[in-house]
Amino acid sequence: MQVDRSCARSGALLTWMLLLLSTLSTGAGGQGGTHQSIPPSVVKLWASAFGGEMKSISAKYSGSQLLQKKYKEFERAVQVEEIDGLHLVKKLAKNMEEMFHKKAQAMKRLVEAAEEAHLQHEEDPDLQYEYFNAVLINEVNEEGDNVELGGEFILQPNDHFNNLSVNLSLSVVQVPTNMYNKDSAIVNGVYWSEALNKVFVDNFERDPSLIWQYFGSAKGFFRQYPGIKWKPDEHGVIAFDCRNRKWYIQAATSPKDVVILVDVSGSMKGLRLTIARQTVSSILDTLGDDDFFNIIAYNEELHYVEPCLNGTLVQADVTNKDHFREHLDKQEMNSWACCEMLLLTEAFNFL
Repeated sequence: MQVDRSCARSGALLTWMLLLLSTLSTGAGGQGGTHQSIPPSVVKLWASAFGGEMKSISAKYSGSQLLQKKYKEFERAVQVEEIDGLHLVKKLAKNMEEMFHKKAQAMKRLVEAAEEAHLQHEEDPDLQYEYFNAVLINEVNEEGDNVELGGEFILQPNDHFNNLSVNLSLSVVQVPTNMYNKDSAIVNGVYWSEALNKVFVDNFERDPSLIWQYFGSAKGFFRQYPGIKWKPDEHGVIAFDCRNRKWYIQAATSPKDVVILVDVSGSMKGLRLTIARQTVSSILDTLGDDDFFNIIAYNEELHYVEPCLNGTLVQADVTNKDHFREHLDKQEMNSWACCEMLLLTEAFNFL
């Protein structure tokens, strides 16, 4: 049976240390509490032995000797140059400014193209238009024919997009599962936003460092470039709605302070309570990190859902919103509702 020498060596070192500590303990606690001094020369010997052992182990496992050897191999070819820190910072700042300028210009071109296309479009409630639906592309029916809003959509793996299969010539349109793909408002919006395709391609050619470009509509559809196939979850649902995304909400609205009043009187039991909780949860979903809120529950008297935060507003981050949802679920329904004027007065006192 073979034993790793390094393990045996480490074990021996540990045993030696335990014996040393045992010796020191015995020496310090002898009969009558007398203290036995250890000669300095012995302590130096122990320290030297321990230090040598630690140096040997660290040298073996740290790779320091190999690093020194490699450094000496390149020592003659390596030159030390003094760097002007101020010049370096200015160069980095200039590069960052140019990068952000390129991104801003790409966005500006998209905005101008979208505004122009929308201005030139006339709404047609009877418009029929086939577009590439992100979920339905390359899907076929039982007869082997392309499904409606599907069609053949060429996809190729691309390293720039984490090796995902994409189409660099066209964009796709995603519509939330709970919306009708061929609703008149959707079809009209998809039709005029088709003009963004050439701008997407032009932006990517001008700045190959760009990744995803997209357009989120107030109607609910989401146009994404480059085109990619979306896959629903195991229930056949895609819950994504661009209007609920943080970037959309922050762009569409300004920071706000919100106080939510919730009736928890006896009349709210059953389905009414479920609807009220869901409504509050939906309101919280629309709030972003730049928003502040609080929730006041009331029956015969008013009280804050989170007692520790009376009369103040908290940031609408994910943690706080989830925390308030939990407290709201614990509210008990009883008694009757108090005066509305009292509620409004309390709410406006800290808005």
